[in-house]
Amino acid sequence: MTPVPFGSPGWFDLAAPGWLHALWLAPIAFGLFAWSFFRRRRALRLLADPGLLPGLAGSASRAARWLKAALTALAIAAAALALARPRWDPVEQPVVRRGRDVAFVVDVSRSMLARDLAPDRLERAKLWIGDLVSELEGDRVALVAFAGAPVIRSPLTVDHGFVRLQLEELSPEIAPYGGTNIGDAIRKTLRQVFEVDPADPKPEQGRYRDIVLITDGADQDSLPIEAARLAAAAGVRIIAIGIGSPAGAPIPAGDGEIVRYGGEQVMAALDAETLTQIAAATPGGVFLNVGTGRIELDRVYRDLIHAAEQRESEAGVTLVYKERYVWFVWAAVALLCAEALIGDRRRTWSTA
Repeated sequence: MTPVPFGSPGWFDLAAPGWLHALWLAPIAFGLFAWSFFRRRRALRLLADPGLLPGLAGSASRAARWLKAALTALAIAAAALALARPRWDPVEQPVVRRGRDVAFVVDVSRSMLARDLAPDRLERAKLWIGDLVSELEGDRVALVAFAGAPVIRSPLTVDHGFVRLQLEELSPEIAPYGGTNIGDAIRKTLRQVFEVDPADPKPEQGRYRDIVLITDGADQDSLPIEAARLAAAAGVRIIAIGIGSPAGAPIPAGDGEIVRYGGEQVMAALDAETLTQIAAATPGGVFLNVGTGRIELDRVYRDLIHAAEQRESEAGVTLVYKERYVWFVWAAVALLCAEALIGDRRRTWSTA
């Protein structure tokens, strides 16, 4: 750990600067004391002859009263500063990030617009992923969309806000071709997101990496099982999440119409068998058959991803300060004790 030189930027800091607004209470309290003093003197003048005021007031010491008011105001100011938690004399400490690399590979083909999940399969998948990404901390996240061809919407990043923005834009329109080519999406994720050399995959390359595949599984001869085996050779695990009804659901074509072929409506059905084989081909792979139900993706993350082995990497430095608020607490206590010990009369008169 490296100390920060005195007077350099960042040497002093407030952990809770919002409490500085409480400093306004000090002059307000002093003003109220002053107003009460003047009100008291005015009331005495109205009640008695000026010559009798010293006896009635008990020879009050005006200087002592002003001093007590000042000490009280200073005590309030010291308490406000203590609540703002001043700290200084920091040291630089390396920040270690612990996490995994997670690529969300999402099917955006027109079959994902089927409404056997509300509002449709794709929107439900986006909601699940969005809720999960909002809770991630140290993991790097990538987003790949695919239909007939895959598109990398976000490379691996810890900027989860950017990933959520890209997630909101997912739709069939962002894919260059129609269809559902799962194998191509897996291969592109391995090559361009995880930088795996298909000609020489090494198990250590994917030691801390997962692909979360969300699709209805209706692949169109893109050799997804072979792509999954390539992922396995690189040590990358695939968590396949299948959504949609096994019986199938009609595909919206726009304007209230549905997709038809040869006069018959086309049904988009969940292909659980293909997804099971894809997941089983990778080390520790899992197939989650959601169908038309619900899934707690954050729980899946905790149980399968966060609980797995994580990589540690240095992600910059942070300043670790020494808390000094206790000094101001003791100052406030000392000021209040001094205020209590100061008398506000020069003498005590008696009628005896």
